[in-house]
Amino acid sequence: MGINTTKVRSNPSISIDYAGQGEMIIFLHGIGGNKKNWTDNLIFFSQKFLSVAWDTRGYGESDDYEGDLNFEDVIDDLIKVFKHFNRNKAHIVGLSMGGQIATLFYEKYPSYVKSLILCDTHFGLSNLDPKEVDRFINLRKEPLINGKEPRDIAPIVASTLIGDINNKSAYEKLVNSMEQLHKESYLKTIETSMRTEHRHVFKTINVPTFIMVGELDTLTPPSMSREIMKEIKESSLVIIPNAGHLINIENPKEFNQKLLEFLEQ
Repeated sequence: MGINTTKVRSNPSISIDYAGQGEMIIFLHGIGGNKKNWTDNLIFFSQKFLSVAWDTRGYGESDDYEGDLNFEDVIDDLIKVFKHFNRNKAHIVGLSMGGQIATLFYEKYPSYVKSLILCDTHFGLSNLDPKEVDRFINLRKEPLINGKEPRDIAPIVASTLIGDINNKSAYEKLVNSMEQLHKESYLKTIETSMRTEHRHVFKTINVPTFIMVGELDTLTPPSMSREIMKEIKESSLVIIPNAGHLINIENPKEFNQKLLEFLEQ
């Protein structure tokens, strides 16, 4: 089944890939990604679902925007995707920052969420000292502010995220996705994502929640996912073997199978 691409009319316009029919499942990429990270997963899930992946505002083929980034606006962009397909329910799959967006979306629009799938998701930096937060943000932003482009940092960042550096296919996909970052939007997103709190939402979640994490993820390790599971009632956890932070790219077969089993329950 082929993948279609369109733009959801909005300000800024949001680009989506979609395929299939049935219940809707929406895939939200991480801070260094775009909708193409989910291509193999879309093809797999389109056999049973209306499968949708988006480019967050300022990413991929979505438009850039004026001013600072506010996650309230990102959440409202997501509502427009629902309205585009005339739907009022979906399973939402979010990886890393996508998990943060999915969690905040649930806080504002719980009735739209049939289930939550949080992949390699973090707590936010609520438990860190403000100086540590500043240091973390500056570490990510500094090379770009000092003149480097996303393509310059892509190989280095990719090598820290991938679980098995010998997984050449996954590594190349990750580098390619980071090379396509919109520099200014990426800088704004780092700032906002790291300063936006979402951990408080976990204990309020009241829909089936599936937590997935890579066995070799050093950025958001399995120990963090276990803590998140303790905070979300009715949640379950699976650890994806031979994968780091990008489980859907590094071990797509296992990722797809475990997610399908959850969705079919």
